[in-house]
Amino acid sequence: MTPYEMLAQVDLFKTLPSDVIYEMVERSSTHRTAPGAVLVEQGSPDSGLRLIIEGTATVSVNGVERGEMKTGDYFGEISLIDSQPRSATVIAGPEGVRTLAMSPLTFSQLLDAHPQIARKLLPVLTARIRRIEAAQHD
Repeated sequence: MTPYEMLAQVDLFKTLPSDVIYEMVERSSTHRTAPGAVLVEQGSPDSGLRLIIEGTATVSVNGVERGEMKTGDYFGEISLIDSQPRSATVIAGPEGVRTLAMSPLTFSQLLDAHPQIARKLLPVLTARIRRIEAAQHD
C-alpha cells in the first residue's frame, strides 16, 4: 500500500478530496528509524503527525507501555493541530520503522490553502471527544 493510500484511510483525512491528500503526502517527508530507537519522546517539543508506513513501534506514557502500533497506524495528530509537546514516547520495533511525517507548519499551510480540511476534521475530532467523555462516565 502506498503512503497516499494509507493516509487516505486515516479517519481524520478519509473524507478529504484526493487532490488534498496527494498534496499532504507530497509536502510530508519519510523517515526510517532503526530498531529500538526513539521516534518521539514524551514531553519533547517535537510535534507533528507520523504515519507508520512500514514496521512496528511501541507506545509508552510515563514509562508504562500502552501498546504496539503497526503499518497504517498514526500518532501525533493532536500535536499536529496544537503544536504542544509529545504526550507519549514511541520506540521503533525490532525491524525498525518507516514513517511519513507532517509538521504543524505544513499542516497550517495546507489549512490556509484548503479550508475545507478544517470542516472535515471537526466532526471526527468532536466524535472522538464524545467517546472519551462517555468512557469516563462509565
